[in-house]
Amino acid sequence: MVADMEKMLRRLIGEDIELITNRGPGLGKTRVDPGQVAQVLMNLAVNARDAMPQGGRVIIETANADIDRVYASHFPGMQAGSYVTLAVSDTGSGMDVETQKHLFEPFFTTKAMGKGTGLGLSTVYGIVKQSGGYISVDSEVGRGSTFKVYLPRLEEGPKGLQAKPEQGTPLQGTETILLVEDEEGVRALVRDILQMNGYTVLEASTGKEALNLCEQYGRTIHLMLTDVVMPQMSGRELAEQMAIFKPEIKVLYMSGYTDDAILRHGTLDADLAFIQKPFSPDALVRKVRDVIDRKPTEAPGNH
Repeated sequence: MVADMEKMLRRLIGEDIELITNRGPGLGKTRVDPGQVAQVLMNLAVNARDAMPQGGRVIIETANADIDRVYASHFPGMQAGSYVTLAVSDTGSGMDVETQKHLFEPFFTTKAMGKGTGLGLSTVYGIVKQSGGYISVDSEVGRGSTFKVYLPRLEEGPKGLQAKPEQGTPLQGTETILLVEDEEGVRALVRDILQMNGYTVLEASTGKEALNLCEQYGRTIHLMLTDVVMPQMSGRELAEQMAIFKPEIKVLYMSGYTDDAILRHGTLDADLAFIQKPFSPDALVRKVRDVIDRKPTEAPGNH
């Protein structure tokens, strides 16, 4: 997975940051959801990038690890045993001890307003725990950070571990998508995923920019993929204005907040197409394909 995602991760972190991967030999097997591991990698890479605004280095490493009781005692509930590890290190600003204590709490963030929801690391923590694993952070102010994920190693890989190709609608497409997202890093990542799957992508960072772009673009736009919460104009308000002169355009909303939170605050109706951030590349292209292919009479459902 690290090898498969390397190209995408290089685009995600930008040209000012060097990406080094060190994949350990003879890596053991572990039972995890590949899409969730992709989310973990993307989230950790984004956090590393944001800690290095002037550039730096990200190192991604995989290895086998045998944990004894003494080491395991440093992690609440951790069992001694064999693990597969995934480590993401950066040469960025680092964190003090107090910050590290709160890192995995939902909505805790060290980023400025509008620069992130704080959902990234709590999502990583949830995925790792759900997979039966553990996560540690080692950091000092001015000396960078290392996040290390420990996943239980399977000594004998059971039969049926090989991923089966999924049946159904091909994910590739040729349609044009208008992407509206105010966070530059997220926008770049989503654009890359869509372009790698054959779509033409038009980008806008605000609702006003999206409306202007749509007016100038003479050809068909098949889908608008928009963040829900944006400054000045929300995704819902944008979609309502867009429908005036582009009534045929389909809309897929995305947000770092859960669909339940979005519904409770009345931001979106339950019958609108929605995908929650962070999402895996596979989940995004499946959802995009589903919404584009849906007949106008079909209700999108609450996803």
